[in-house]
Amino acid sequence: MTLRKLVTGFIIATALGTLCLSVDARPNERQAIMEDDGIVQLTEKSTAPSTVPTGLRPGYNLTPMPNTRPVPAGDKLPQMTASSAIVIEAKTGHVLYERDADKRMYPASTTKMMTLITALESNKLDEIVTVSERASGADGSTLWLEIGEKIPLGELLSGMIMTSGNDAAIAIAEHVDGTVPEFAAHMTRRAQELGATGTNFVNANGMPDENHYTTAHDLARMAAYGYTLDHFADIVSAKDGYYSWVHDPTHYLRSENQMLWLYEGGNGVKTGYTDAAGRCLVSAANRNGVQLIAVVLDSLYIWNDSIALLDYGFSNVENEAIVRADETAATLPIVSGRKKSMKVKTVDELIMPTFKDDETAYNLEYDLPSYLKAPIKKGDAVGRVHVLCDGKEVAQTEVVATADVEQKSFFKMLINFLRLNDFF
Repeated sequence: MTLRKLVTGFIIATALGTLCLSVDARPNERQAIMEDDGIVQLTEKSTAPSTVPTGLRPGYNLTPMPNTRPVPAGDKLPQMTASSAIVIEAKTGHVLYERDADKRMYPASTTKMMTLITALESNKLDEIVTVSERASGADGSTLWLEIGEKIPLGELLSGMIMTSGNDAAIAIAEHVDGTVPEFAAHMTRRAQELGATGTNFVNANGMPDENHYTTAHDLARMAAYGYTLDHFADIVSAKDGYYSWVHDPTHYLRSENQMLWLYEGGNGVKTGYTDAAGRCLVSAANRNGVQLIAVVLDSLYIWNDSIALLDYGFSNVENEAIVRADETAATLPIVSGRKKSMKVKTVDELIMPTFKDDETAYNLEYDLPSYLKAPIKKGDAVGRVHVLCDGKEVAQTEVVATADVEQKSFFKMLINFLRLNDFF
């Protein structure tokens, strides 16, 4: 292990110590979160609820912190300290609150969320990543990877997200696209395809560069898309894990994202910090089927700000059944069958968020044939119902036949044809 790595590790460990001190780091137990400025504190013996209505888990107390920064006129969350922030509902992308959410900002290590998405879309988790000299020599936060180590991609992605390993991000980038610049261009291209048009990446880990930037809204879009991918939610919501390649004798990693412990339903996503970016956090929570994404960039108190955003979001959204299961979608005529018509019904209940601050209009599009042709089996898929929000499809379900219908015999069909055409 190089002297530079030892010095870097000492500096990072010292800095993190001023941000978060865990008095009990054993996995699968409640974690004590202590902030040097008193943001959040867990008292093991205390069952008193927070003085502020909040989604904090039982046992945690929220200490309101003064906002020393200017606040835009009419801002609904004046106590929030972030320069740029947003909270959205993930399924629809509906914005529940924003503050300068389209302002160009530095993302720091929240970049690694798009590194994860790009890798998940491009490669399989059981592929083996070989650590290069470039990756092993990465600056900043690190997993202390050694040259030539071979690690499954899925495990390296988990380590990168949990402890913000810059070395892991470089190794992943090189594995997926050969070089970091090629991977960064891949990330940028994919992010912009997802609607994150205010984003440009030049590296995979978020190290400072004036041409490496994004917006709070873009990060929220990326995160919302991430939750549609296999494995994304599992990786970004993992609190800890044991890995044989971790050089610490315990082989143990613990997530830096304290919201996984603090907030009810917390299930992601990624922390970040550089001098240029300030404190950053993309956080997420799912409660009663509602998935929210919150982003704070250049925040004085990332935990307080993120809790305020999520609390505000959950207080302004609720679920409603837009389509019910086993609901009649249409009655369709049947050609050449022993029945003249049949009701066709939906399979799934489609529950969608509705918002107190906006009367969201959901439109239903029925993709159904003009008639059915026998023979038909009960349960046969005959079409679909699509739910649209602002012209974008946000959900769908199959429409199926509700009964068996036999085909008429050729002789009977001929008789009917002759009768209809006045041959009798």
